[in-house]
Amino acid sequence: MTKEKKSKTIVELREVWKEYHVGEETVYALRGLNLKVNEGEFVAIQGPSGSGKSTAMHLVGCLDIPSKGNVLLDGIDISTLSESSLAQIRGQKIGFIFQKFNLINTITAIENIMLPMSFLGVPEDERYERAMELLHLVDLEDRKNHLPTELSGGQQQRIAIARSLANDPNVILADEPTGNLDSKMGKIIMEFLQKLHKEGKTIVMVTHDDHLAQFAQRVEVLKDGQLVSTQKGKYHDKIFEEKRR
Repeated sequence: MTKEKKSKTIVELREVWKEYHVGEETVYALRGLNLKVNEGEFVAIQGPSGSGKSTAMHLVGCLDIPSKGNVLLDGIDISTLSESSLAQIRGQKIGFIFQKFNLINTITAIENIMLPMSFLGVPEDERYERAMELLHLVDLEDRKNHLPTELSGGQQQRIAIARSLANDPNVILADEPTGNLDSKMGKIIMEFLQKLHKEGKTIVMVTHDDHLAQFAQRVEVLKDGQLVSTQKGKYHDKIFEEKRR
């Protein structure tokens, strides 16, 4: 009998605390958080404002380091790394999709997609070829020379998704990816994330929206900096639909 292959853990938070000092007061954003994400999973981190979900995303994305505990990304403990080392890991292993798109308005769509590759020293002709492949993937080849301000919100988010895939990252982090979009564009973006997951990408999505979270494979619910429940996504194998009001 063939032995089942064990899933590889790609993200792990071990007893992670994150504290901030406001005057003489200490604010705890995370309180001993333990979390694992396996390769190829689609995980939603869900919770209300102030629950610690954005702090957790910043740690997973190597944008910050914990006050206590360990954060491992593909086996590398980022907890004690320098900022330059964190930046290198971010560029190689993480793709970011933000609620506010975070495109650079002074350069074109294709130049925005090429930018992460330039930080890793990819030759220009390879950057251009890869960017054109990604523009085709998000069906925006005809907008390659447009500035972000000349694109709709949905088009900007699709360019942001293409940019997140530029360096073929291990993990895609999506922070409220439909938050600035209307329901039609939000549906397109969620369907695209589901497609990437089915193709084998590891996705960690941060959201306050319980309905949105249920389309992930697994939902980790945070409250007051602690994990309070783990659920299987109710609709993770279904096409995304907006909740009927």
